[in-house]
Amino acid sequence: MEDRKVMIDVDHVTIRFNLSKQKVDNLKEYLVKLMKRELMFQEFLAVKDVSFKVHQGEAWGLIGVNGSGKSTMLKAISGIMKPYKGTITVNGSVAPLIELGAGFDQEMTARENIFLNGCVLGHSEKFMKEHFEEIVDFADVRDFLDSPLKNYSSGMKARLGFSIATMVKPDILIVDEVLAVGDYKFRQKCERRMKELLDGGTTLLYVSHNIDEVRRLCTHVLWIDKGQAKMQGKMQEVTDAYMAEMKK
Repeated sequence: MEDRKVMIDVDHVTIRFNLSKQKVDNLKEYLVKLMKRELMFQEFLAVKDVSFKVHQGEAWGLIGVNGSGKSTMLKAISGIMKPYKGTITVNGSVAPLIELGAGFDQEMTARENIFLNGCVLGHSEKFMKEHFEEIVDFADVRDFLDSPLKNYSSGMKARLGFSIATMVKPDILIVDEVLAVGDYKFRQKCERRMKELLDGGTTLLYVSHNIDEVRRLCTHVLWIDKGQAKMQGKMQEVTDAYMAEMKK
């Protein structure tokens, strides 16, 4: 395994948020207090000194209860936020599915959003036209192509976002619970697509509260508890320990 390329290197990463200790009802009040230096903040460490390495072709599940820091870690790896301490090195192209509707304009139609989201991911208009039918068929939204995205259900948005992100083989695919809103048939289709990508050498980071899904898809698991890495390693060993803890 050591001769395989390291795709993600998280080295002693700490991520800090400043939480306001005061109730501010509107933007004007916030700006006035900010200019007068009257805003008081409390430091909150969402991730605390976490380190792990992901090699090419591995599928890592990130597990833990709500608020443990899983999604924050994925956002840092995706480049959405910067660590307070430590470093994150990512080698290769990243297709992040972090939040529903990210990269979409809710007022635009699905047809328009396909091209918009493709542009955000770095694809040309020509490339998107060539793959347009493939995206529509996988997402199963052909009957609603010219409807504004604000009229779509959360499941339909997830289908569209996943279809665009996995249209080509990314080096790294990051999925954060967005598939939980899809129906069973679509989740099965997504699992098949992710397995195809893994077989082709794509590296996967996958956050889910469904441990059965993690066990089906992942080779390794990082268990985060209150921002700290409680355990990491082979999938079966870590998920067994996690489930034993949850049953206590």
